[in-house]
Amino acid sequence: MSRLLRASAIMAAGTMVSRVTGFVRTMVLAYAIGTAALGDAYNVAYAIPYSILDLLLLGVLSSVVVPMIVKAQQRDADGGRAYEQRLLTLATIALIVVAALAVLAAPMIIDLYTDWDRGERQFEVAVRLAQFILPQLAFFGIGAVAGAILNTRDRFAAPMWAPVVNNLVVICVMVAYAIIVSNGSDVDAVTNGELALLGLGTTAGIVAQATVLVIALKRAGFRFVARFDLRNARLGEMAKMGVWTIGYVVVTQLGFLLTTNLASAAGDVVSGHGVSPYTLAFQLFQLPYGVVGVSVITAMLPRMSRAVAEGRFDEVRTEFGSSVRLIGAVMVPVSLLLMVLGPAIAVPLYGHGANTVANAVYIGNVLQVYGLALVPFAVFQLLLRVFYSFGDTRTPVFVGAGTTAVNAALMVLLYNLLPARYAVMGLALAYAIAYALGALLAWVLASRRVGGLGGWQVCMSMTRMYLAALPTAVLALATVWSMQEIFGMPGFLDSVITLTVGGGLGMILYLWVAHRARIPEVSSVVGMVAGRVRR
Repeated sequence: MSRLLRASAIMAAGTMVSRVTGFVRTMVLAYAIGTAALGDAYNVAYAIPYSILDLLLLGVLSSVVVPMIVKAQQRDADGGRAYEQRLLTLATIALIVVAALAVLAAPMIIDLYTDWDRGERQFEVAVRLAQFILPQLAFFGIGAVAGAILNTRDRFAAPMWAPVVNNLVVICVMVAYAIIVSNGSDVDAVTNGELALLGLGTTAGIVAQATVLVIALKRAGFRFVARFDLRNARLGEMAKMGVWTIGYVVVTQLGFLLTTNLASAAGDVVSGHGVSPYTLAFQLFQLPYGVVGVSVITAMLPRMSRAVAEGRFDEVRTEFGSSVRLIGAVMVPVSLLLMVLGPAIAVPLYGHGANTVANAVYIGNVLQVYGLALVPFAVFQLLLRVFYSFGDTRTPVFVGAGTTAVNAALMVLLYNLLPARYAVMGLALAYAIAYALGALLAWVLASRRVGGLGGWQVCMSMTRMYLAALPTAVLALATVWSMQEIFGMPGFLDSVITLTVGGGLGMILYLWVAHRARIPEVSSVVGMVAGRVRR
């Protein structure tokens, strides 16, 4: 637990700064271009490289590449150095080719991801932005492989801090756009030069991020030598393991494809209720998981892979149980606060400039629904890593396919049942229900694989955390009600007060109650922070 906590704390610090600067980035973005037509066009174009990378690389990194690098480090005479160089060479060449092809295919890709007509201005703007943004595929992929190599060497700081550089670059670009362009949210008036500033500026951020990771890899003792002897890259073994992971990513991306089409259609009916509120609410929802969940998972997977390779299944169970409880200690109170304080969070962030307060409130409403999904989603992701540590990439495909199928069915159902102004909230609700069911199925299957995951102990710990978080939820509700009675419609001042009292004091209240209740994970976090403050 102590090793996991220390490694997670290092990464959480970097991730926290990354997420905070990421929020500043989205705030400036919403201020500059809003969440209507131009905002939707940008967010669709921005999401496409991540979707392609998920298909080609990012899913394979955690489930295939990390375990294979660990094996190479253990069994190769050179500690896996040559193997790492081959992987980086292969990724660099492949992603340069993919980036070039994606730029050429940008119109078809935008048509695939949206419900917009090819002749309308919003479609044309999205295509041009995609052509400027898609070249970042090559740099993002190189950085991702470099980060994976660093993680296998227990160098977790750089991969978590590098996105800060990316965010700072893009913040500067968005500020420049807001200053230069007088009516920056008008999709009909925006020029190609202004779109180039938005798109190429976004790509420049990824270039800076990749540069930081490559420098960190060099400082860790890695010397890159291009190796083209791909016969020794164990591509056959990788393909055997990765085919199921790619299948899982394909399934999840089909779900995302449906999501963007439904959200873009809703945005056509009600301006400001389309892709942008879904994207911005999802980013807010991902903050707690990104700060705590990703940090714990990144530290957990290499250790679990080593334990599995050496047949120490008891250590796998211990590592997983510690990870779930550590994540739950933060996710449980935060999920309740998101469900209560969604609009109070969104208004100070997004209710400025080209974006109206009403649109910001809607982003907060979507975030409230997403609060239901926070704990199930985090547990689901942890469970997938249990399979990946065994080199089993097949089971997650079936679990993911089932989860995505349920999500897709619920999205279509709720989209057709709900008015367009509530459609994106329905998409978030479908997501929450699907991942709750998916986590339950994944738990049953993973428990059989390991010989038990300590479900009773985890359930009791999570119950104690929810009980400790109830006073926090009550305080947040009381604060929201009081501010509504005093101020009426949500605004900047009352939202800040609500966040300070309901969120800030609420979390302090939770930590105190949980510490008094002797919840070990919370006590460990409090003790670590108190010790550092004293020093």
